[in-house]
Amino acid sequence: MKFNLFSYKIITMDKKKTLITLTAVALGSVIYNYLRPIKSNAEVIENFDLSRYLGKWYEIARLDFIWEKDLKNVTADYSLNDDGSILVKNQGVNVNTGKAKTSIGKAKYAGDVNEGKLKVSFFGPFYSGYNIVQIGEDYEDALVFGDNLDYMWILSRNKTISAEKEIAYLRYAEDCGYDTSKLKWTIQEG
Repeated sequence: MKFNLFSYKIITMDKKKTLITLTAVALGSVIYNYLRPIKSNAEVIENFDLSRYLGKWYEIARLDFIWEKDLKNVTADYSLNDDGSILVKNQGVNVNTGKAKTSIGKAKYAGDVNEGKLKVSFFGPFYSGYNIVQIGEDYEDALVFGDNLDYMWILSRNKTISAEKEIAYLRYAEDCGYDTSKLKWTIQEG
């Protein structure tokens, strides 16, 4: 009986520490994004078709940040929730440890449903911008910006992207103020 009570206390303490850590990280992210002086103001795509955007995407490149640091084989899966919001499931594998990492979040429209302007949350009520600023004619690849110049992704339905599309996306991002020399090119194995 004493062992079970002791185990319960440890589990309860671990849950409290995890909750405090997640709350601190989320709050720090909100404060950082709010105080960030340089915002991304690129126009999002019009005539956005969410049904065509849903499904699996491979990350081709990103501006690295703490939650994706050292990840390879990064994918994002988007599907509809019953309430009309979008289930976001990001996965990757740590290049150093070989351990899989999964993040589950929720996205919803941040504006008109015909625009590629979404907001996504992985921490409860805290949302960040997810702006689809360029997309392939057949929704085969996409360029996505965050709310500020620290967040950018190049995505594809395949593990690679054409050289022409890569150059076009990089030029567009640079014209919008992004430092593309800081991009982390994602290893996609297999």
